[in-house]
Amino acid sequence: MYAIVEIAGQQFKIEQGRKVYVHRLNAEEGSQVKFDRVMLVDNDGTVNVGTPTVSGAEVTATVVNHIKGDKVLVFKKKRRKGYQKMNGHRQYLTTLKIDSITF
Repeated sequence: MYAIVEIAGQQFKIEQGRKVYVHRLNAEEGSQVKFDRVMLVDNDGTVNVGTPTVSGAEVTATVVNHIKGDKVLVFKKKRRKGYQKMNGHRQYLTTLKIDSITF
């Protein structure tokens, strides 16, 4: 069983018991969060597609921790001009453990 759910403006394919990394949520570690913007639910071959969401479907997850992602380097250069610029970025992430998918 899996579902396509919208979390923090992005869509994720989730399964029960798996962990997913999403953009930082405003929730305490150890607390439960619920998401009702479920776009699709697949229950052993029976697919329910929402228009735009599946009515009555809900995903419950537990916030495991808040982390920072890997560093992404942004390097800009203009050849023959002596211009070089190095920049880095680390995204703030939240780790979620999916508890249940109900529909």
